[in-house]
Amino acid sequence: MTKGRLEAFSDGVFAIIITIMVLDLRVPHSTSLTALRGLLPVFLSYVMSFLYVGVYWNNHHHLLHAAERVDGRILWANLHLLFWLSLAPFTTAWLGENGIAPGPVAMYGIMLLFAGIAYFILTKALISQHGAESNIARSIGKDRKGLVSLVVYSVSLPVALVRPVVSCAGYVLVLVLWLLPDPRIERRLDKSAQV
Repeated sequence: MTKGRLEAFSDGVFAIIITIMVLDLRVPHSTSLTALRGLLPVFLSYVMSFLYVGVYWNNHHHLLHAAERVDGRILWANLHLLFWLSLAPFTTAWLGENGIAPGPVAMYGIMLLFAGIAYFILTKALISQHGAESNIARSIGKDRKGLVSLVVYSVSLPVALVRPVVSCAGYVLVLVLWLLPDPRIERRLDKSAQV
């Protein structure tokens, strides 16, 4: 099975997620710049979620670029990832509307944790399909960055109920860790093309 439809479908879902998130940025009813101050929590939660969705889209693109084929297991693993990411507009809106409150911060963390787990599952399904010596397997390696992310999310979740600011700091830390696309896949593909 070719990967073209999977990439096209996924790109469409990523675009829809970002579009839905921006719809929660409401125009103030005043022309004063001070009216924007009340939108700051909504805007900041949007920026964080936009960057997270962008990170997933970018790394998803690199991951599928290295793939040669997909099977049904990969299709389901990809849908699993898209499901959790499709909750980003809801969790972003709730977080933006209520600020750094325990419930919204914990729910945002649940979305991040399960999206991270789903991405991990997708990478394992692709490695299984392509083999331990494939470009994908060699590029991902032990995936320390992915595992560190899951640990930070897991620790941040219970902390959100008592210290939501600390949880948000954990979410931002993971975001900063992933802001640049993972260069391992690009380097591996460049080496393979030179051989």
